[in-house]
Amino acid sequence: MHLRNWLFITAVASIGFGQISCDNRQQGKESKEVASEKMPKITFAETGIYDFGTLTEGDTVEHTFAFTNTGEFPLIINNITASCGCTTPDWPHEPVAPGAKSSVRVRFNSRGKSGEQSKTITIFANTEPAMTDLHFKAMVNPKADSTKNS
Repeated sequence: MHLRNWLFITAVASIGFGQISCDNRQQGKESKEVASEKMPKITFAETGIYDFGTLTEGDTVEHTFAFTNTGEFPLIINNITASCGCTTPDWPHEPVAPGAKSSVRVRFNSRGKSGEQSKTITIFANTEPAMTDLHFKAMVNPKADSTKNS
């Protein structure tokens, strides 16, 4: 009988410690959510895929993607990569204060390209999530052949 009481007390204590452990996980999850809400947030003025329209092979075009830091801490863009060497991004290298506006400028060189072009620019920043993609497209027509006689 004494052993049964001891086992019962041990079982109840284990359940209690397990419950405390679950509470700690829940508190950790809640604090992470609160911290995530305060993280820098990059919010772009326009969404979707930007369309440069129809270009002639060799044209260079650019577009500025405006954004606001809608988080509570300064936004720092660490790097931006493009899916192709034909695309050159330019971004602010200084922290963007909470509530402040800034932009990412993207230049696309269509030299050597033809047909439908779809490109991605990936922004790496101290945001949650850490990566944000921008997209653009263009229809590139071949350059008129200057060797043809009319």
